[in-house]
Amino acid sequence: MSVDERTDPALDVESAAALPDDRFLDRELSWLAFNERVLELAEDPDLPLLERAKFLAIFASNLDEFFMVRVAGLKRRIATGIAVRAASGLMPREVLEAIWARTHELMRRSTHAFHRQVLPALTSAGIELVRWPALTDDERVRMSAMFREKVFPVLTPLAVDPAHPFPYISGLSLNLAVVVCNPRTGTELFARVKVPPILPRLVTVGPERFVPLEDVISAHLAELFPGMEVVQHHTFRVTRNEDLEVEEDDAENLLQALERELMRRRFGPPVRLEAEESIDPHVLELLVRELGVQEQEVVLLPGPLDLTALWAVAALPRDDLKAPAFLPRTSRELTDVETASPPDVLEAMRDHDVLLHHPYDSFSTSVQRFLEQAAADPKVLAIKQTLYRTSGDSPIVDALVAAAEAGKQVLALVEIKARFDEQANIEWARTLEHAGCHVVYGMVGLKTHCKLSMVVRDDGDQLRRYVHIGTGNYHPKTARMYEDLGLLTTDAELGDDVARLFNVLSGYSVETDYRRLLVAPRGLRAGLLERIEQEIRNHRQGLPARIRFKCNAIVDEALIDALYRASQAGVPVDIWVRGICSLRPEVPGLSENIRVRSVLGRFLEHSRAYEFLAAGESECWIGSADLMHRNLDRRIEVLVSLTRAHADQVAALMDLAFAPSTASWHLGADGRWVRHTTGPEGERLVDMQDQLVATRAAG
Repeated sequence: MSVDERTDPALDVESAAALPDDRFLDRELSWLAFNERVLELAEDPDLPLLERAKFLAIFASNLDEFFMVRVAGLKRRIATGIAVRAASGLMPREVLEAIWARTHELMRRSTHAFHRQVLPALTSAGIELVRWPALTDDERVRMSAMFREKVFPVLTPLAVDPAHPFPYISGLSLNLAVVVCNPRTGTELFARVKVPPILPRLVTVGPERFVPLEDVISAHLAELFPGMEVVQHHTFRVTRNEDLEVEEDDAENLLQALERELMRRRFGPPVRLEAEESIDPHVLELLVRELGVQEQEVVLLPGPLDLTALWAVAALPRDDLKAPAFLPRTSRELTDVETASPPDVLEAMRDHDVLLHHPYDSFSTSVQRFLEQAAADPKVLAIKQTLYRTSGDSPIVDALVAAAEAGKQVLALVEIKARFDEQANIEWARTLEHAGCHVVYGMVGLKTHCKLSMVVRDDGDQLRRYVHIGTGNYHPKTARMYEDLGLLTTDAELGDDVARLFNVLSGYSVETDYRRLLVAPRGLRAGLLERIEQEIRNHRQGLPARIRFKCNAIVDEALIDALYRASQAGVPVDIWVRGICSLRPEVPGLSENIRVRSVLGRFLEHSRAYEFLAAGESECWIGSADLMHRNLDRRIEVLVSLTRAHADQVAALMDLAFAPSTASWHLGADGRWVRHTTGPEGERLVDMQDQLVATRAAG
């Protein structure tokens, strides 16, 4: 076939139609594979012990959210008859059954890792997590005194009998199912006791010695049911549908509608029941019947349930059991080598663009200082800011409040629909409004997920726009744990793009023409598709061609098909993904030129970067968008093009991630991930995050 024939667009359409039906991996099962990779870190004996405990907590927390949102969504679609076949070819019921089987296996594996690996190692290191029978007599006396003083007053036993219906069990709460007997009548009765979430789950018995709170309560149940005989008690936990459904037809009432839905969230239907494996079959039968869960949704595990409690263990001040401490450094591009004074971020931005790489580059001395400096600068006239998630004591919000109180125009676009941060964002929105900020909630039907800041300053000779565009949230705490990229710039062309985008977000503009931005939902997918097709054309013309993507998830079928076409044309494609990947790599005739890698470690890989060799010009875009339908179709997302120098920096990061000497997980054509930590000669492969930490420390 000639080059002219191969570049015929009609043939590209034909090749897309000819792609095999089984070319997509299921997104839900791919997510479970991601959480399995997290679990593998908890199982890794080479990692510091408290890091392993942390990964067990992360695994459990991840799985909770997966059930609350993804499993709940599948059940809702099945119940409403929306049984649309997924791109993977599976029907919702088939996906759900596969999820039940896989999650049961992973949860059992997690408890095995805790009981057989992490717990004995903690004990050997002097950190004891013991059950009530292992306490000494003296410890039991002290725990009994603590129970009466601090626990008993907040407990509320709820009986179940003809006069007392089965109580509502809130999602993720830990509970005791108690059976008591009336000694006069011999009648057995059921009661539920909720373990108070306001109290520490692990009770301190002594230095680095803990007992679960539910054990302390269980040992004193007789005090809750005086005159009754406690026959048995069992721990259980329910996960509920906690996804939100908010009608957005009336934007003025969005805040009130969301608040109402947050109240209803507590009463979502159950999607999982966890119970200790020692539970009496009759008690379990009662719970299943009253909660309305299916047999497949019941998971029996050795106690203690809910390993998110291990966050408290991971936080212990035992540096000998943690990864070496890491203190982010001020970006070299902001550092004044002649003084030790804080960087003048605005001055540095006037001189040159700054590419930030968090957490290796400090967020507080760059992005946070940028906004704080702008708030205090009398020459700054206006600040515009998007807020998707931020911390409870946010210095970012404080800076916006200070700017408004100083008389500057402040626009804050607060995305109050950010999942599980809705209530916090409502509170921040009201705080900003009370300070005199202009607060808007985005566009009807779309979440505003882009990460943008714009400062307008009177520099004397001109009004100049100072812009930050990032891949991560304006959240100082997570910025120390999440890997993200960010651009600080005063580029006039980009500043004009961002100004027009803010007008879209706060007004009635339908602007879609940007010069250095790709913006969803109208232009981002099309922009990436266009560049993939250009790489195909470049390769066919004998020009340098390559595609490398870094993202959290890749699901979008149109983009995956375009990458398949690139592979079939001979273009090398590298995908660096943290979580979900529906693309099936290394399939002969389809994707033999595609490699997929995953890197997990002490920092959560969160940045998104899309690199195209572009006939040797190395074009690179960074931003907030993953390659998922929700990002490309139902969100305001932004990618920004980098200058050549900064594109080269991202390229060097990609080089490191895909180097044969770097430890990572490799995705195979069968959808299975295989961890690679040693080379062909048995040599230890490089942990890229540790290498970047060492590079910053040395630099």
